Amino acid sequence: MASQRDVKNRIASIKNIEKITRAMQMVAAARLRRAEQRIAALRPYAGAIRRMTRQAAEAADNVPSLPILKEHDSINTVGILLVTGDRGLAGAFNSQIIRAGLRAAAQHEAAGRSVVYFASGRRGVSTLKFRKKDPIGEWVGFTDRPAYGDARAIAEGVMTAYVDGEVDQVEIFYNGYVSALTQEVRRETLLPLQQATILDESDEDVDEDDKQSRSLVEYEPDPEEILARLVPDYVEISIFRALLESTASEHGARMTAMRNASENASDLIDDYTLEMNRARQADITQEIMEVVAGAESLT
Repeated sequence: MASQRDVKNRIASIKNIEKITRAMQMVAAARLRRAEQRIAALRPYAGAIRRMTRQAAEAADNVPSLPILKEHDSINTVGILLVTGDRGLAGAFNSQIIRAGLRAAAQHEAAGRSVVYFASGRRGVSTLKFRKKDPIGEWVGFTDRPAYGDARAIAEGVMTAYVDGEVDQVEIFYNGYVSALTQEVRRETLLPLQQATILDESDEDVDEDDKQSRSLVEYEPDPEEILARLVPDYVEISIFRALLESTASEHGARMTAMRNASENASDLIDDYTLEMNRARQADITQEIMEVVAGAESLT
């Protein structure tokens, strides 16, 4: 059995850890509120860009022959973009994205396709390198507060790889923000546009008046030219939305993880305090017994 001094040292150590985890929980909660505001501000714009791109693609008789819009003859190489965080201590936030990406890679490889990786966030980059799957594009240092320029840099790297023929399809994996307690792994196809996830999205959020007025839309210039202008913006805004969703999800996951850690530390403190009290009581009982035994020996 540990001595009272050892138990006291353990309690003091755990109390220090509890202070740190509670502070990290409060910081994550404050950052989460700001991240939620950024998501709320972006979602209408992102939804509008994606909807316009889908409508222009549906209206275009022929997809323009621009390299970014040209569908490759076959899908031989798939690029997988993993959106993770720069830091840990967020529960399964990073690991579930990496597992989902690796599962998808295994499926593509089983179908005879090769896979290359892009990674945003130090956790994703380091894990891929540890697994000997070095990403061909990596971006780090901004996951706490991503800017649109960060999304543009990632989009340029992804689109360049597609245009140069390094990849024939691009998929993105990220944590979608549902609530502070819930994050869901999302998988979307960004390129080619002909197979993009936006073409499979429904217009459930569009009211009937908008649906009826769509048939009256006249494009000037032609929808093909509008589509050529929209696609780079669509890729950038889709990645930026994924970055913001991932940031909010990370703060929510870290807040939950730190709250659980604080509660576990509190439980440990209670257990060790009880153990210390039992040890003190045993010592006192032993001393009383020794005093009684000494008194009896004198009589």
